Amino acid sequence: MKIYIVYDSEGGHTEALAQAIAEGAARKPNTEVFIHDVKSADIYELAGMDAIIWGCPGHFGTISAGLKTWIDRLGHLWAEGKLVNKIGAVFCTTATEHGGLESTMVSLMTPMLHQGMILVGLPGNIPQNAIYGSYYGVGVTCPIDRDELISDQGKELGRALGERVADITGRFTQR
Repeated sequence: MKIYIVYDSEGGHTEALAQAIAEGAARKPNTEVFIHDVKSADIYELAGMDAIIWGCPGHFGTISAGLKTWIDRLGHLWAEGKLVNKIGAVFCTTATEHGGLESTMVSLMTPMLHQGMILVGLPGNIPQNAIYGSYYGVGVTCPIDRDELISDQGKELGRALGERVADITGRFTQR
């Protein structure tokens, strides 16, 4: 099974979260994880993937310009139905606790729904998500005045999302 992670990161926070998600996904046997920032991500590889996870820093409660520009290039995949029934998930980081994590994740989901993708979030019965997380995906607050890029709790949430996406994708790709 193949999972493609695309992220936009300016200060390294979102990249660190993407790495944690990749670690979680890689725990599932027979899983290949491809992780790229928006500058190196190849939209033409998406059609060959089983799952796609994308994320960015939240900019005023919505998608960063870098990732939005990349997503806007997916029109031909939509026209040809190339992403229909692929598993999708989202993640984001913000500098402040109320910086628009969930509204950014909902904004990230919208293009996936337009593509006909099947969205995976984190239910509340996942221990890492019970108190700190979000049902929409992984949203992590990363204050810029701290030494660490993301907290250990944020990394655990990322790994949990990666594992869940790999598990659900495995169920859909079993032949």
